[in-house]
Amino acid sequence: MTNNEYENIFKALSDEKRLSILAFLNQNGHTCVCKLVETFDLSQSKLSYHLKLLLNANLINKTAQGKWNFYDINLNNLKTVLSKEVINDLFQQYK
Repeated sequence: MTNNEYENIFKALSDEKRLSILAFLNQNGHTCVCKLVETFDLSQSKLSYHLKLLLNANLINKTAQGKWNFYDINLNNLKTVLSKEVINDLFQQYK
């Protein structure tokens, strides 16, 4: 992994909202962006910003279905930088 990739990952992990989004996706799996907007009470533009950072860090995956985008966590990539115990602890804190 390059320095830039690590920088993107740690930037994405440095925000409480993004950690909450990751925890939600870990718990709920494949989720429509419409559900994320509703769950996190964020404007579409603010949520898009957070999702963009998570996508750039390759911590989430995006699939288009019709007019909606669906997201799920890329747990394998997250495990390349954090231990299983740290991941579990983070997800417990951000339920």
